[in-house]
Amino acid sequence: MQPKRATIYEVASLAGVSHQTVSRYLRHNGGLRPATTAKVEKAIAELNYRPNLVARSMRTRRTGRLAFLVPASRLNILPLRLVSEAVAVGHASGFAIELIGLEGSGAERVARLEELAQSGQFEGLLSLGTGAQGPAVSSATPLVTISNYDDELRGTGKLADSAAGVRIVQTLADLGHEHFLHITGPAGWASARNRLQTFLQTTADLGVSATVVDGDWDGQSGFDAVAALPRDTPVTAVVAANDHVAVGAMRALSGRGWKVPRDVSVFGWDGHDFGRFCTPSLSTVYIDVERQGREAMERLVALARGEEPPAPDTTSLHTLLVRESIGPAPTRRPRLKAPPTRP
Repeated sequence: MQPKRATIYEVASLAGVSHQTVSRYLRHNGGLRPATTAKVEKAIAELNYRPNLVARSMRTRRTGRLAFLVPASRLNILPLRLVSEAVAVGHASGFAIELIGLEGSGAERVARLEELAQSGQFEGLLSLGTGAQGPAVSSATPLVTISNYDDELRGTGKLADSAAGVRIVQTLADLGHEHFLHITGPAGWASARNRLQTFLQTTADLGVSATVVDGDWDGQSGFDAVAALPRDTPVTAVVAANDHVAVGAMRALSGRGWKVPRDVSVFGWDGHDFGRFCTPSLSTVYIDVERQGREAMERLVALARGEEPPAPDTTSLHTLLVRESIGPAPTRRPRLKAPPTRP
């Protein structure tokens, strides 16, 4: 048998305030003294109180629900760090979050978005890669579209910014590296194209040699690129399009008898957590997608409450993380062994 659900009156009694005060706190109307807010929060935590959203909806015509809309066909590449942060912010603000995968073409997804906005089921809609190209929703329901993603959930704009690539090449050049290998991402992605362009421009500006091998975001492409290097390659620095490609390259270097970073330095991109636990730990560019999710949800919550949304952070999403996988260019290196067996 499930325990009885705590009521707003029990919260008020434990906090030593009126039930109207608790209700005001739950509606986020503000104006409460910090001491009162602290007592209410403490009572809510002790009683594990959760608002009855159905009852509240009947009284106030507010549902306490927000919808997070994503293209159903792209769930395999959903930016989970972004989604998790957005959902956490929504929950902390007292809303239930419903993740909805929209089927069909771009136009069909926009039509479904319009339908959900008109349904009255949700107090706000958060759209990832859906609706950015469509018409404005003709409804009083607030809509926030997370920018910098197209309908295929490929990064664009600030998310695809490659300015950090200048610092990658410069950092490695300052360590004495003169022969660089870049393993690309797929050309259909703006981020891959931008990273390649920045790599080529920066190596040209610095007067160092640059070799480019096509990749596809997958670790296997990094492995294959290094496995294909001639035994007498002069390459001492690998700049991979992402962390998966970088780890594949590191595996192949090890299989060919070269140590990272003693013989070859490796730099990744995207800041995946697994890079911290590689041996050696992977130098990379961290992209703060959590901030994208947090800011979008904070904006939606404010609009749903009729409040002024907070100002967005305009600083770069990208941060260079220098770790153990890069070091000074070697003066002498052992000859590469034969290509390793495909893993």
